[in-house]
Amino acid sequence: MSSTTAWAEKQKRLDNMAKPTQSLTMCDDPAVRDRYQAAKQTAERAQEYLNSLSPDADKDARALVEKQNKDAQAALKTAQAEYDAHTVVLTFQAIERGHLEDLQAEHPATEEDEALGREFNFDTFAPALIAAASVDGMPLEYAANAMKTWTLADSNDLWNAAWSVQQRRRTDLGKG
Repeated sequence: MSSTTAWAEKQKRLDNMAKPTQSLTMCDDPAVRDRYQAAKQTAERAQEYLNSLSPDADKDARALVEKQNKDAQAALKTAQAEYDAHTVVLTFQAIERGHLEDLQAEHPATEEDEALGREFNFDTFAPALIAAASVDGMPLEYAANAMKTWTLADSNDLWNAAWSVQQRRRTDLGKG
């Protein structure tokens, strides 16, 4: 195989690689989220316990553990359905480097931002990046409003979902 053909094949694979994505899941009911998390933990523990049983374990004991596992998995399925009905998933995708650099240039750092070590005006850049990276088509106005009105933890998570996906590596610099 010629080096031109080999490169063409590699280039095709590189050009077809999906951009990294990051999801942010928000649940509108903390009690539903807590029930789901508890059911998930219980189901994981039940499965681990079942997996840890010796093949020569007492048949009645194994049957009891299998029933407990089956019940825990069914409870998880129910809790998952309730959780899914109360959640919204936002998805963000890495944008091209040039687009990211253009966005940063459009939102130069204020003196306060520079003092905090930022290279952009966080108050205007964050909503712009969130909107640009949103796979769901979140409008800039909504992103700006969310950053101002959501709780601090939720707005930080929104920002982190859009920003962290821009930093996600697809490379591995191996030794050698």
